[in-house]
Amino acid sequence: MTGAGDCATDFGKWAVSRTFSERIQMIWPESVTLSGDHAVLEPLSRDHHDQLVDAARDGELWNLWYTIVPSPDEMMDEIDRRLDLRASGAMLPFTVLDANRTAVGMTTYMNIDSSSKRVEIGSTWYAQRAQRSALNTECKLMLMTHAFETLGCIAVEYRTSFFNQKSRRAIERIGAKLDGVLRNHQRHSDGTLRDTCVYSIIESEWPTVKSHLTFLLKRTAKLQ
Repeated sequence: MTGAGDCATDFGKWAVSRTFSERIQMIWPESVTLSGDHAVLEPLSRDHHDQLVDAARDGELWNLWYTIVPSPDEMMDEIDRRLDLRASGAMLPFTVLDANRTAVGMTTYMNIDSSSKRVEIGSTWYAQRAQRSALNTECKLMLMTHAFETLGCIAVEYRTSFFNQKSRRAIERIGAKLDGVLRNHQRHSDGTLRDTCVYSIIESEWPTVKSHLTFLLKRTAKLQ
């Protein structure tokens, strides 16, 4: 008869023998590809490196002191950093692809709270040509629809620098409400102290926000 100690040993061997992909599949939220008419959100891969470098060069986004966007030389390190956070269950990173399946940016579920079912949509950047576009709006709609309707989240957060007025307007435009400001929360890329504005959309607000986002998406698509 096998004793409890033997069972533990067998289980330990089984757990250690799991492949990386099998461990990733057990992490909440699970990896997923989200597809729409204007954008596709695909799990981040090192294979996306070259196209992401081209996307970041569109607007030289790394030169904006109040954002954290990797330069071309830093792109692979940033991809690996996000993939490491994925392996630990702290992040689900995506590459943002346009309708032609060309990478135009990155986004994530981060600050993941699997017990309370909360996520932040963050560490997002887009090539200049994709900003304030139907692609941008559709990405937010797909991410929040998946968070609330598939993952069962009770709230979705957005965070940005106090000085990133463009990002703050975009977050407020989709219907998120300001929860507060974290003073001296972290540092900007140039080393200066950053106050972080924290916004959220809660479960009960989602149906109204979804209707609003769907309206914005249709209107934006007509203008393009």
